[in-house]
Amino acid sequence: MILNTEGKAYVFFTKDISPQSIVKIYKKLGKELKGKVGIKIPTGEVGNIYYLKLELIKDIVDLVKGTICECNCNFTGKRVEKEDH
Repeated sequence: MILNTEGKAYVFFTKDISPQSIVKIYKKLGKELKGKVGIKIPTGEVGNIYYLKLELIKDIVDLVKGTICECNCNFTGKRVEKEDH
């Protein structure tokens, strides 16, 4: 987490929901992630209206050489058990 001079977290907002915009926000942080980078982001489930298409985050994952870290969900679906996703 990056904090400002008052000890509060920065919040970045964009109306442009695109792979390029996500990379732009990352670069705005002015920090380079090194070593093993885990990207914890809920991708949702295929068919759900909140499903995050991997094309949206591919550029940032590739840029930081990251690994997507998915987690089990607490509702009926395809991600209740780790073997299911």
